[in-house]
Amino acid sequence: DSVVVKMIPDNRLPPRHLHAVHTGKTFAVIKWESPYDSPDQDMLYAVAVKDLVRKTDKIYKVKSRNSTVEYTIKKLEPGGKYHVIVQLGNMSKESSMKINTVPLSAPDALKIITENDHILLFWKSLALKESNFNESRGYEIHMFDSLMNITAYLGNTTENFFKVSNLKMGHNYSFSVQARCLYGGQMCGEPATLLYDELGTGKDPSATKSGQATDVAAIVVPVLFLLLVTLGVGFVVLYMRHRRLQSSFTAFANSHYSSRLGSAIFSSGDDLGDEDDEAPMITGFSDDVPMVIA
Repeated sequence: DSVVVKMIPDNRLPPRHLHAVHTGKTFAVIKWESPYDSPDQDMLYAVAVKDLVRKTDKIYKVKSRNSTVEYTIKKLEPGGKYHVIVQLGNMSKESSMKINTVPLSAPDALKIITENDHILLFWKSLALKESNFNESRGYEIHMFDSLMNITAYLGNTTENFFKVSNLKMGHNYSFSVQARCLYGGQMCGEPATLLYDELGTGKDPSATKSGQATDVAAIVVPVLFLLLVTLGVGFVVLYMRHRRLQSSFTAFANSHYSSRLGSAIFSSGDDLGDEDDEAPMITGFSDDVPMVIA
């Protein structure tokens, strides 16, 4: 024998298995299951989002009859920290979780240019790849001295460069540039870090290899171009000389061609003077020798 028992739904139970599916810079996708299986009516949920940095709250209402509910929380801030609470609309028991949004990415193309008594940090504007970044927010710069094991905050700027002075000879420094932190340094961008290995030489650091490579390329490329042009001109000259020699030889051969023999006849040069050798040499006439005219 068997019997079917239908349990009375308990609307005081909390939502089950609350978790984050995907987190971006300005949104988060969360998912949970209803307090009991196969709801037979629409269930109203209250989704409370507490901004742990700004200390503000927002509440969203979600209605669904599905056993599994997925919801996207929008208008969040990059690098923010949030506390999410989900419960039924009748203020039943709650399920909660914490989420951190993805921070702004690091600035691109950070490089160092060495001057006489200071260095200059350069980087690309973060607004080129981050639509959520405004240049008025600016950047902040940090420096780490590995010899002294000290990290220092150098300042902030709304420009895409920063001047650093009073560096000590023989010290190795690491510089980082990131989107300026907001609200007590809790919402920051990802840092772009570069090593400045001065080593007391006063030369360009290893961190500026890209800049050095660019300088080397600026010298090597024109030299290679000139070499290629010179080789090209040399080949043209040799080709023209070859054509002229070939034309001269063809003309010379045609002038010595014998149609009777069907070939060209050339003299070796040895037999050119035979008749001259056998002929008597003509000498001058003497006054006492009478000239006889027949």
